[in-house]
Amino acid sequence: MNKLQMVDLKGQYEKIKDEVDKSIIEVVNSTAYINGPAVKQFQENLENYMGVKHVIPCANGTDALQISMMGLGLKPGDEVITVDFTFAATVEVIALLNLTPVLIDVDKDTFNIDLEKLKKAITPKTKAIVPVHLFGHVAQMEEIMEIAKAHNLFVIEDNAQAIGANYTFKNGTQQKAGTIGDVGATSFFPSKNLGAYGDGGAIFTNNDELAHTLRGVVNHGMYERYHHDVVGVNSRLDSIQAAILDIKLKHLDNFSSNRQNAARQYNEALSKSEHIEIPKTETHKACDNSKGICDTCDCHVFHQYTIKIKNGKRDELVNHFKEKNIPHGVYYPIPLHLQKAYKDERYDEKEFTITNKLVDEVISLPMHTELDKEQIDYITSEILKVVG
Repeated sequence: MNKLQMVDLKGQYEKIKDEVDKSIIEVVNSTAYINGPAVKQFQENLENYMGVKHVIPCANGTDALQISMMGLGLKPGDEVITVDFTFAATVEVIALLNLTPVLIDVDKDTFNIDLEKLKKAITPKTKAIVPVHLFGHVAQMEEIMEIAKAHNLFVIEDNAQAIGANYTFKNGTQQKAGTIGDVGATSFFPSKNLGAYGDGGAIFTNNDELAHTLRGVVNHGMYERYHHDVVGVNSRLDSIQAAILDIKLKHLDNFSSNRQNAARQYNEALSKSEHIEIPKTETHKACDNSKGICDTCDCHVFHQYTIKIKNGKRDELVNHFKEKNIPHGVYYPIPLHLQKAYKDERYDEKEFTITNKLVDEVISLPMHTELDKEQIDYITSEILKVVG
C-alpha cells in the first residue's frame, strides 16, 4: 500500500511534472517575477473557468478576504455576520479592520451557515454576511442572497475551500461558488483543491466599479505608479505561482472528480455504521442525500472529507489513528467564540449548540486526488474497528 498522507502533493505533482516544470522555467527565463505575463494569463483563464468578469490575484486567501472588505468600504463598528465553525482567518480580518464580528451557529448536517440564525442576527448595524463554503460544500447561496437583498447587505463568499464547486439555483441555472455574492475570496494554499507551491489567493467579482477599487487596494492603492488614490496593501500573486496554478487549473475538474470518487468509496464503507454520520449535501432539492454526494450539481468538492462520530468515540479514534500512523485532522477543535482573541460577552452558549457539539464529533480523513481503493479500505476498516 502506498504511504498514507492527508494530502499527497508529491503524487499529484509527478503526474503533471513536465507541464509544471516547463511553466516555471519559462517564468525564470523571462525574469518577470512580479506581475508578469504569467499572472495576466492565469487571471484571464481563471475568469473564464469561473464565469466571472473580474479575478484580482493577491498574495493569500486571508488577504483576499481583507481586501474584499476594504474594497466594499466597510467602516469601523459595522457588523459582519459569519459562522462560529470555521478557520480563524474568516473572523480575523473582520477584527483587523475594526469591524464588529457577529458569530452564529451552523447547520448540523452541512456545517454551513444556519439561515434562521442568520436572520435573527441582523441588526441596523449589520453591513455584510460572510458565508463560508466549509470543507468544499457550497452554502445555501440563493437564500442568503435573498436575505441580503431584503436588508441591503453585502455578501462576501469565503471560497477558500470550495473552488470548482457549482451551485444550482431553483430555476436550474448554475454558478461557480465564489461568484454569486458581491465578492468572493479564495486561497491557493498548497493543500487547497487548486493549490500553489507557496502562498496565493484571488478575489472574484462581477462588479466593474468594485473590481477597479480592489485592483488599487492590492497594489498600495496605486493605479498609476507613485499615485496613491486609495488606502492599499501590498498583496501580489507572484508569477511563478501563477504559472503553476495556470497548469493546475486545467486539471481542476479532474481533481474534483477524483475527490468525489474517493468520497463515494468512503461513504459506501462508512454508511454501514449507525455510529458514523457521513457528509451530507443539502444545498438544494436536487441533491441526493442517500449517496451523500450530489451528482447533479457538484455542490461539494471535498476539500475535506469530514465525518461525525456519534457514540462518543471520536477521541478514541484519534488516538487509534495516531498509533496506526493514519493521517487525520480535527477541524476545528475550539469554536471561534471560545477562542481567547474573539471572546465577547455578547455571546450566549445556548446560541452555539451545534458548533459546541461538532467540535466533539468531527474528524477529517485523508482526502486528495491520489487516494486509491486500497488506502480507503484500510482507513475505513480501522475506523470501524474502533467505532463499530
